[in-house]
This record gives sequence, C-alpha cells and structure tokens, in this order.
Amino acid sequence: MTDPRMRHGRAALAFSFLVQGVAFALLVTRIPAIQDRYGISDALLPAFLAAVPVLAGVASGATERLVRRVAPSLVLRWAQPVVLLALLAVGIGQGMAQVALALAVFGLAVGALDASMNMLGVSLQRAYGRSIMLGFHAAYSLGGIAGASLAWLGAHSGWALGVAYAPVAGVLLPLALAGSRWYVDAAPAGGAGPGEEGSGARGGRGMAFAVLLPFCLVMSFAYIGDSTVSNWSAKYLQDVLGGSEQAATVPYNVYMVMTLLGRTLGDLGMRRFGAVAVVRAGAVVAAAGFALVAGAPGVPAGMAGFTLLGLGLCVIVPQTFAAAGRIGFEQGGSAGSDAAVARLNVFNYVGFLVGSPLVGVIGDAWSYRGAMLVPMALVLVTVGYARSFEGTGGRYGDGHERARAADVGRGGHRL
Repeated sequence: MTDPRMRHGRAALAFSFLVQGVAFALLVTRIPAIQDRYGISDALLPAFLAAVPVLAGVASGATERLVRRVAPSLVLRWAQPVVLLALLAVGIGQGMAQVALALAVFGLAVGALDASMNMLGVSLQRAYGRSIMLGFHAAYSLGGIAGASLAWLGAHSGWALGVAYAPVAGVLLPLALAGSRWYVDAAPAGGAGPGEEGSGARGGRGMAFAVLLPFCLVMSFAYIGDSTVSNWSAKYLQDVLGGSEQAATVPYNVYMVMTLLGRTLGDLGMRRFGAVAVVRAGAVVAAAGFALVAGAPGVPAGMAGFTLLGLGLCVIVPQTFAAAGRIGFEQGGSAGSDAAVARLNVFNYVGFLVGSPLVGVIGDAWSYRGAMLVPMALVLVTVGYARSFEGTGGRYGDGHERARAADVGRGGHRL
C-alpha cells in the first residue's frame, strides 16, 4: 500500500496542475479581447505576449536558487494564488500600464509555479516507484480544456473579462490554498532518511549543463511543436485548407482532447514499454502528424494530422522532466533533482517563444505548408535523443507501487 500522505500529495498536486491549465487557457484564449479592452496595437501586442514567457523563464531560473532555502511546496503554495490574482488583474485593469504590470506578475508567477509543480511531481514519482508524471500533465490538459471552454462561453455570452475571470479566481484560489496543505516535498525513495535526501544540495549546484543538454533540446522541440499548433492551427485550417471559420476553431480543441487522452493512458505505456519506446513513438507519431498537416488535401486530412500531433507530443514533455529529475537526483539528491527540473523548465519557454515566430516567418517567406515541415524535422530529432531516456521507465513487472525503487529508474543513463 502507498503511504496515505503520498496519495494525498498526489491528488493535491494533480489539482494544482489542473488549476494552472485553467488559468493559462483563460489568458491565451482571450488575447483578442485583452487587446481590444486595453487598446493594444498589433505592433505592440507581440511584445506583451513575449514578455510572459521571458519573465517565466527568468522566474524558473530564480526558483532553482530559491528552493535551496525554502521547500518547493512553499513556492508552489504562494505562486498559484499569485497567478490567479494576476489573471483577475488582467481582466479588471483600467489602463495599459496596469495590464502590463499584471502580465509581468503573471509571467513571473507562472515560471515559479511550473518549476515547483514539476519538482514535486518528479519527487512523488520517485516515491511511488512507477510512472505517474503523465497523469499530472493530463490534469493540466483537462484544466486547459475547461479553461478554453469557459473562455468560449464568456466570449459567446459577451461577458466582460473581469466578469469571466472573477468567479474562476474566487472559486479556485481558496481551493488551491486548501489543497496546498497536502503537498509533499522530497518524497523519499528507498527509505532514504532526511539527511540522505538533503545531502546532495552542493551536487545540485554543480551539475554540468552538458548532462541536461539532450533533454533541453527535446523540451524546446516539443514546445516548438506545441506552440505551432496553438498559434497556427486555426489560421492554417482556414487560410491554407479552405475550412470555414467555425471549422477553424476545431483543430486546437481536438489537439487538446487527444493530449488529455494520450497523457491519461501514457503512464500505462511507460510501465509496459519504458521511456525510450514511449518517447520515440511519440516523436514519430508527432512527425507523422506534421507531415499529414503539411500535405493535407483538405480539412478532414488536416484534422487527422492535428489529432496525431496531440497523441504524439503529449508524452514527450512529462517524460523529459522525469528523465532530467532522475539524473539530477543521481548527481545531487533531491536538491539536484530540483535544480535539473528548474533549468529544464526554462526551455519550455524557449520553445514557446521560438515556435510561433519561426512558423510565421517561414510561412510568409515560403509557404505555410512548408513551414509545417520545420517543426516536423525538429520533432524527428527527438527520435535520435530517445536513448537518453534509457533507465527512466516504470517497468517493474508486477504492477505494484514500490517505494524502494526510484520512479525514473535506478539504472545508468547514456547521453
């Protein structure tokens, strides 16, 4: 049996992922409404949008240093309410300076939140002795679907941003604070005592970047693919494939639903086939999705391509966090794991920043069909890096949780 403390910590963390998915979706799906409310010009909008991931990356790096002094659960406990309050401030602000400040706070809080959430997730995996990381990210996908649906309802009903955001913040903020009491820090693997877990603090600081480089590249490539779908799927379906305005809203929803499905089932695949096979298969399926989108003769084929993209990309990011956390733990204990996750999380935002402009520049200079081949090629590179995930699977053969085994593998890694 798993320690009830671990089960409660797992449920609380899954809820935190879900809340983050809701908040982020409510922001990004209402960008046009935010632009209209504050009179942000088309020329200025990219600067506003880029500021969020840039500041998130800065905050993720700062979180690596912060968790040497305070527990990741404490960072998460206070970062999540700040995200929700910043979202509310975006909806009720009265001028451009106020929305700029609110977005800056949102970006900083999101960086700390993403880093600390994944730190706790990797730690819990280690305690469980089997893959559960995909489940946390499935909760994020579910939150994203819920947030996007709420945003659609608000837009369809003509609600002001503040009216749409206030109930969400009012409900989720106290629930997130209440759930935070069950977060679990540095969950022990193999019965390690507190001294043993904390002995790697110096190792976390001295970890060579080259050790994490394959995972940083994989993370960037995955988020380039993800941002391509989120930013360009509607335009591509309508302008390139000749779909209607209504049909153009479908690809991203299909992508998110398939992401949820793939992550919900992905942990089972991890336990049966291991991380190398799952990551490699995900990359191949995602590349096939981009190829199908690029060559699609019409809307149905394009929809099929975005469906494959959701199934393929969804497994890569959670397992990249898991693999980096394992290596960090091997080199520096729980402090090394936290440092690895924080550093890797920065490349989440690198991919997000690069993906959308990259496709736009290539699409304008050449063609949008050709532009889809670029993220396809980058995702295929992940196939070559899949061996770096060796030893990160949850294949224990008996189907039971085993607290004595590190979730992301006790074996060596090859880079």
